[in-house]
Amino acid sequence: MGPLSGIKVIEFAGIGPGPFCAMLLADMGAEVIRLDRPDGPPMDRRDAVLRGRQSVTLDLKQPAAVEAALKLVAGADALIEGFRPGVMERLGLGPAECLARNPRLAYGRMTGWGQTGPLAQAAGHDMNYISISGALHAMGSADRKPSPPLNLVGDYGGGGMLLGFGLLAAILQARATGKGQVVDAAMSDGAALLMAPIYAMMARGRWQPQRESNMLDGAAPWYDTYTCSDGGFVSVGPIEPQFFALFMRKLGLNADDHKDRMQPAAWPALKAKLTAVFATQPRDHWAALFAGDDSCVAPVLSMAEAPLHPHNVARQTFVERDGVLQVAPAPRFSATPAEPGLPPPLRGEHTQQVLAALGLSAAEIQQISGAK
Repeated sequence: MGPLSGIKVIEFAGIGPGPFCAMLLADMGAEVIRLDRPDGPPMDRRDAVLRGRQSVTLDLKQPAAVEAALKLVAGADALIEGFRPGVMERLGLGPAECLARNPRLAYGRMTGWGQTGPLAQAAGHDMNYISISGALHAMGSADRKPSPPLNLVGDYGGGGMLLGFGLLAAILQARATGKGQVVDAAMSDGAALLMAPIYAMMARGRWQPQRESNMLDGAAPWYDTYTCSDGGFVSVGPIEPQFFALFMRKLGLNADDHKDRMQPAAWPALKAKLTAVFATQPRDHWAALFAGDDSCVAPVLSMAEAPLHPHNVARQTFVERDGVLQVAPAPRFSATPAEPGLPPPLRGEHTQQVLAALGLSAAEIQQISGAK
């Protein structure tokens, strides 16, 4: 099932973007074997980010366990690891050792700062990585400090998705040439890459460095959120003239009164007018008024509400599996549909069957898996 059926991935257990990348590949049909530490934190079947793969425990302090890992790598198309630079080399599982066993391997390295550079060995988290990309500085209100956008920009968009893209590119190259390579995916690089359109606007003189002074950062009255009478919110984004005209008409306002709407000097007055209008009715009133038209207005839903929205229901954007609500795989494929594979594993749940397939005895498996 899925467009990546036949692809095999070895995932060295980590946190954040590495597991997210592995989930994306597993959702698309790849076979993913996750190598967990025997003494790691508990694993939970409700953790849908771990869906679609098998879990094998290996005590990589033992040479025999390292050898078992190399045997698994020998039959894989790709590897995912998220340790600081040098850790995999010290384990005897660095690119040199793995590519020697499997010259076609796409060796994926997921870090915050990358394998090189003055910060390569420093600790960090999403907010730190997006700080040096210019992304964090651009987000939030002008009169407040920058607002962290959850950990979506660094960990998942600039990290896990970037690594997934890189691995698939390397796999295609290996299939064409027979040569594998290292994929150095840094979240600081990925966050900067996501900022490419904003940097392009800045280069053309269409982006100001101050927060909340640009079309897309909440300054423009027609690209912002508004508070409704019940305390809910709506998002408003009718940028194009025809959408703005419809939006204003449905509010009982005249777009022709705001022919200067693209001028920043005109923004405060229009924003004040829209603020007053949206405050007169509850959120769901506005959601119903604008539903399905080109006004570019949507209710701001909570995580509890989002799975119930009619559009998400129709597209099955959220699915329930084994009693756990989770986000469905995306994108959609017409010929090879993607779907959640195996349920999230418990630690070491598949150790016996995976290692036995390598020809290891029950005694050898018990020794190298860290089983009590």
